[in-house]
Amino acid sequence: MLVLATSDFFWFVDQALDAMCAIVNQLGDESANRRPQVDGTPVAGANSPYAILTHCLGVMEYWGGVMVAGRAVERDRASEFVAVGTSAELLDRVTSARQRLEADVRVAEADTGLRHAPDPEDADLPYATKGGVLVHILEELYQHLGQMELTRDVLLG
Repeated sequence: MLVLATSDFFWFVDQALDAMCAIVNQLGDESANRRPQVDGTPVAGANSPYAILTHCLGVMEYWGGVMVAGRAVERDRASEFVAVGTSAELLDRVTSARQRLEADVRVAEADTGLRHAPDPEDADLPYATKGGVLVHILEELYQHLGQMELTRDVLLG
């Protein structure tokens, strides 16, 4: 059986979150809330760095809270992609979300089944255990970190 120490998991979580927070800090409030544009027209389906990080917090809350810890979570996924606000407020939310995820992971037994069945749109995903969900959280954080890096580069020209 493969075992991943909680400290190892959070080393990776922290690397991704720290890098995303650095991008938001680098861009500042105005640019962190802008979507990439081409010739003055917003790129269809593109998100602002603020929205991308907000979505990542939603991923952590839903997958860690609902699927791992069994907490009830109210999530409006669609609103994550249009979220706007100040960098300071978002960075405070990152700290809180990271602490909640750590509390959720503390109750996880990685090789046990999920607390709830996935939503229908996620039913075909191979997440049968809490450990699989934790890997999914890392997958999402790093995928969106890459998206934020590209978005930052476009916004900075």
